[in-house]
Amino acid sequence: MPKSPIPRKSVYRLSLYQRALQRLRDNGVPTVSSAALAKAAGVKPTQLRKDLTHVGHFGIRGLGYDVEALSASLTATLGMTTLQPVILVGAGNLGVALLHYEGFAKEGFEIVAAFDTDPQRCLAAGDKTPLLGMGDLKAFVESRLIKMVILAVPATAAQEAANELVSAGIQGILNFSPIILHVPDGVVVNNVDLAIELENLSYFIK
Repeated sequence: MPKSPIPRKSVYRLSLYQRALQRLRDNGVPTVSSAALAKAAGVKPTQLRKDLTHVGHFGIRGLGYDVEALSASLTATLGMTTLQPVILVGAGNLGVALLHYEGFAKEGFEIVAAFDTDPQRCLAAGDKTPLLGMGDLKAFVESRLIKMVILAVPATAAQEAANELVSAGIQGILNFSPIILHVPDGVVVNNVDLAIELENLSYFIK
């Protein structure tokens, strides 16, 4: 029988565990206890153990988890065994900053193209990522089998852009536009609203 889908919050925490495991690997640590890994990820040990049952990993009493083996399992579960192609839509100030963020490549994502309503706008000298017009988006997505996009356009253009992306076959949107997108079932949207995050911080530092 097919496996049940992993809950979305658990998938997010699996990524947190993977980051912690990568730091352990970089420091040459071979094993880690559930308590130590949970602390590094900011969760309770019981939550960690429950989440890891989704990938079929159980710690060994007295030894904990094998860092290399658990990291490999999480990589496979999260679909990161190969470099994931991503496109960027919106080459304004925020979009260009995201385009130059080296952390994406380190985590297995490659921005293979950027799209904008003004494909003639200048990027930094030496940029290798092609900047294309929105009219080229559908053909590019279909030919390269792109499934994910970073959306960094103004709120007024976000829904129209999202409709175009979904029509082209995009299944996952990392949305930096300050608007809630309406997409069909089966399309996943993760919202990153920087102003809301600052507003939230402002409340707690009163």
